[in-house]
Amino acid sequence: MRALLVQARSPRSYWSFERSLPFIRKAATMPPLGLATLAAHLPQHWELRLRDLEVAPLDDADLRWADAVLVSGMLVQAESMRAVLLRARALGRRTVAGGAGPSLVPERFPEADHVFRGEAEGRLELLARVLEGREKPAPRLLSPEGDDRPDLELARVPRFDLLDLPRYANHALQYSRGCPFRCEFCDIIELFGRVPRVKSPEQVVAELDALYARGARGALFFVDDNFVGNRREVARLLPVLRAWQERHGFPFQLCTEASLDLASAPELVAEMVAAGFQEVFLGIETPSAAALAETGKSQNLRMPAARAVETLTRAGLEVFSGFIVGFDSEGPDIFDRQLELISGLPVPRAMVGLLVAMPGTRLWRRLEQEGRLRGDGSGDAFERPNFVPAQDERVLLAGYRRLVAALYAPERYYARCALAIDQLPLRPRAAADAGAAEGSLAAVARIAWGIGVRSPRRLQFWRLVGHALRRGAGALPRALALAVIGESLIPYTYDVVLPRLDRSLAELAAGDATRPSASA
Repeated sequence: MRALLVQARSPRSYWSFERSLPFIRKAATMPPLGLATLAAHLPQHWELRLRDLEVAPLDDADLRWADAVLVSGMLVQAESMRAVLLRARALGRRTVAGGAGPSLVPERFPEADHVFRGEAEGRLELLARVLEGREKPAPRLLSPEGDDRPDLELARVPRFDLLDLPRYANHALQYSRGCPFRCEFCDIIELFGRVPRVKSPEQVVAELDALYARGARGALFFVDDNFVGNRREVARLLPVLRAWQERHGFPFQLCTEASLDLASAPELVAEMVAAGFQEVFLGIETPSAAALAETGKSQNLRMPAARAVETLTRAGLEVFSGFIVGFDSEGPDIFDRQLELISGLPVPRAMVGLLVAMPGTRLWRRLEQEGRLRGDGSGDAFERPNFVPAQDERVLLAGYRRLVAALYAPERYYARCALAIDQLPLRPRAAADAGAAEGSLAAVARIAWGIGVRSPRRLQFWRLVGHALRRGAGALPRALALAVIGESLIPYTYDVVLPRLDRSLAELAAGDATRPSASA
């Protein structure tokens, strides 16, 4: 059996960093860990190839080689998934769609012969029988009966050998699935549940060993949606993780996602930093307590966001964060409140989006009951909302446009970079930094030329470099990294996001009757 595993391509977004990657000679930000995990659980006698469309286009030769083509992606990648499925079917190949998108809304992938819903561990027997022709008739939905949230003790080491690891800016590892909170807009708890399931420390070490043996070094993202969702278990993991890093000379600089209430656990934060964590993504969402209560994000009400971010930053975790506008309880003042909050945070990477109702979420179900849904919810947060907002839609879109334009004005972005450099403690140069710095002089030269000479933001760049050097030489790598990130975020805002919002506002002004506004 020859199976081709294909990771769909994402639309350009704040997360794609397309203009930053050339500075570090990488093709994509993150490897497709889900497909590498799936590959580890497929029958061992199958021949496998894995292709990531973020790295390179898909050749027809790969499709002709395969007996079956398995395509994975999120809803925002549905267009790319469907294109691959159509190509494979045109060549007579059996096709399967899986991943987060098909798991949530299988009916959106009619191009697939089969749809697999849910997680892989212990649940692939039916898929194997179907693709090997041992199941007659073959059902379209390959969703095995029984527990669709398997024990992660069943998880195997992903097939990292199928990935071209040097092409990625980050490596990836998953420790847990699920989150204990009940955020109304979140589809993670619908996919993975509210009881966080974890791998054992020994399983994590086995994955680290596998990555290390393949030459992986540098940035490693724990892709958990809430790394500290099960604090008791993560407290067991961190000393083991720290010991592994110490034995190997700290080859990995770690990053993850966590809930804002991590700041209320200083001992856990200290253990994370000691284990090599340097960055954490937080869902701050909004300064409005009413909106947080409305959406069920009670964990963000336990400590002011500004204090939480400063606490984590001064402890050694650089924060990047997500924010949302468009909650029902928010008024027209929310845009100024968001700008005031974010401008005072050491958070250069502030990802702000319009609220989207994703299928299967409590928000989707509530809006459906209220008769307010008007779109499919692809995850695209830069067009008109896929529901009738409570706030006048023209005010919402215009306010959102003004907010993102202000946040990614070069002077504001670089001001937040300076705040981060001021508050982050200087780290001693670790062995990891030396190991990951091969070719760093060439990268510095590319940055100095590409930003310091050619970029319209060169003045802000040199000011940030000087600011970092006054803090200490150890602050310079962070300053350069943030400047490189800005070379994606700032142009993306002005070249893509703002024109798209302008088109939506023009559509509203023209009175498009097919998508009524809130005032209608």
